[in-house]
Amino acid sequence: MSTNVERNQVSAAYEDVRNDNSETNWAVFKYKEKEIVHDCSGREYDDFKSKFGDDERVFAYVRVNTGDELSKRAKFALLTWVGPNVGAFKSAKISTDKAMVKQVLHNFAIELHFTDIDELTEEYIRDELIKAGGANYGTGVRADD
Repeated sequence: MSTNVERNQVSAAYEDVRNDNSETNWAVFKYKEKEIVHDCSGREYDDFKSKFGDDERVFAYVRVNTGDELSKRAKFALLTWVGPNVGAFKSAKISTDKAMVKQVLHNFAIELHFTDIDELTEEYIRDELIKAGGANYGTGVRADD
């Protein structure tokens, strides 16, 4: 039972999230039969979080703006979700399917895996991206020139 990635759809959604001129902050990819397809994209985190069901396996690509008063930058995360009602076989298969997804979604700072919707918070993702990014040298206040 081989899974395929719908590369054109997935790649277009990925590029939209990466585009600095786009307002899109996330893209969600779901299984449709034996294929991983682009499900939806958006801007607001509450909308994003509503896309993860208890019976679903989901991949997501998220843009988070990080930095301090000296340097603002976009960071990206690859997320996987396995809902609590997903069976063991399908749950295990997401790791091999993720390798195929990563051939298209190849530029990200961190990978995070979630099984509990309460852990899937914007703050947690932001904190993990900041840890991975390192350089927050600011003082917290921008001096006036």
